[in-house]
Amino acid sequence: MKTLDLLHRWIGGCVGLVLAVLGLSGALLVHKDAWVLLPHASDAQVQDSAVIARTVDRIMGDPATRPEMLTFASPEFGLDRLRFADDSGAYVTQAGDFVARWDSQWERPELWLFDLHHHLFAGDVGEAVIGVAALLGLFFVVSGVILWTRTRKTFAFTLLPKRMSRPAIVRHHRDLGVVAAPLLLLSLLTGSILVFRPVAALILGPSAPARIDASLKPPKSAALPVSPTLDWRAMILTARRRFPDAEFRSLSLPRGKSGLITLRMKKPEEWLPNGRTTLWFAADSGQLVAARDAAGLPGQVKAYNMLYPLHAAKVGGLAYRLVMTVSGLALALLGSFTIWSFWIVRPGQAGRRTKAKATPPRPA
Repeated sequence: MKTLDLLHRWIGGCVGLVLAVLGLSGALLVHKDAWVLLPHASDAQVQDSAVIARTVDRIMGDPATRPEMLTFASPEFGLDRLRFADDSGAYVTQAGDFVARWDSQWERPELWLFDLHHHLFAGDVGEAVIGVAALLGLFFVVSGVILWTRTRKTFAFTLLPKRMSRPAIVRHHRDLGVVAAPLLLLSLLTGSILVFRPVAALILGPSAPARIDASLKPPKSAALPVSPTLDWRAMILTARRRFPDAEFRSLSLPRGKSGLITLRMKKPEEWLPNGRTTLWFAADSGQLVAARDAAGLPGQVKAYNMLYPLHAAKVGGLAYRLVMTVSGLALALLGSFTIWSFWIVRPGQAGRRTKAKATPPRPA
C-alpha cells in the first residue's frame, strides 16, 4: 500500500496539470454547439439532395476558392464549415453564404480549444502525451479506489475542499475521486483507445487493431489532379441513390498521394457524428470508385466507432452531455488540486504555520 500511495502521489504530481487541462477543455467542448453563437447557427439541418447539390456546386465549383474540406451542418449546429489548405476556414449557411471567416484557429475559440484538448497545441507529439496521460489517469482511478478503502469510514463528499490545507485537499481528492471513478474510467479509457489504437485490443480483442485498420482503410488509387470541371451535383445525387436514408456529413479533396475525393455519410443507426458510410470518387473524372456501407463493417469495428461518441457525448442528448460534463469537471478539480497540494502546500507546511501562530512571542 505504501508503494502504491507513493506512486499515486508522485505520478499525479507530474501529470496532474495535463489531466486538469483535458478535463476542463473537454467539459467545454461537450457544449460547443450551444456556445458558438453565430447567425444561422440554430437553423434546421437541410438534407434535401437538390439543395445540398446546389450548395456543394457553389462552394466547390471554382478551383480558385475551393476548400479542401466541407463539413455539412448537423442537427445540433446549422452551419456548414469550410477548411482551406492554408489552415484558414469559414462558416457558411447551408445555402453557401459566408457567415464568418478566419485566417488562423486562434480567431475561433472552439477551434483552438479543440486543438488544445486533442493535441496540446503540439501536433502528434501532444496527442501522444495526451494518450500517455489518459493511461496514467486509469492507473490513478484504480489505485485511488484501492487507497480509498483504507479510509472509507471517514467518507464525506463535498464539491470543494473545506479548507486549502493539504489534509483537507487530500481528503476532498480521495472522496471526490471515488464518487467520480466510473465516469473517469469511461472518459479515460475511451480517450486512450482513440489515441493508441493497440489499447483497443484490451477491450475489443487481440485482433481488433488490425481489423479496424483494414476495415477503415480507403481503396488504393494513383495520385490524380482534381479536375477544374467536376460535376459535384452528380456526386451528391449518386451518393443519395446509393444510401437514400443516410445524411451527408463531409466532403474532402484528395490528401497525400491519393487521387480520391471522399464523401462521408451517416446512416440512422450510426453513433459516430460524421458516420463511416463512405463513397470515393475519382478526382479527375468524378466517377464513383468505391463505396462502403457502415452496416457491413465487422462487429469490432462498429464497437470501435462507438468510442468517440461516448467520449465526446455525441449520443444520449443533454442528459449524457451533463454526465460527461461532470466527468470533465471532476478531472479538472482532481488534477488542479493535486498540483496545489503536491507542489505548493507541502506536507507539514500548514502545521508549521499553525504552530507558529499559536506560539506566543518570547519576552524581550
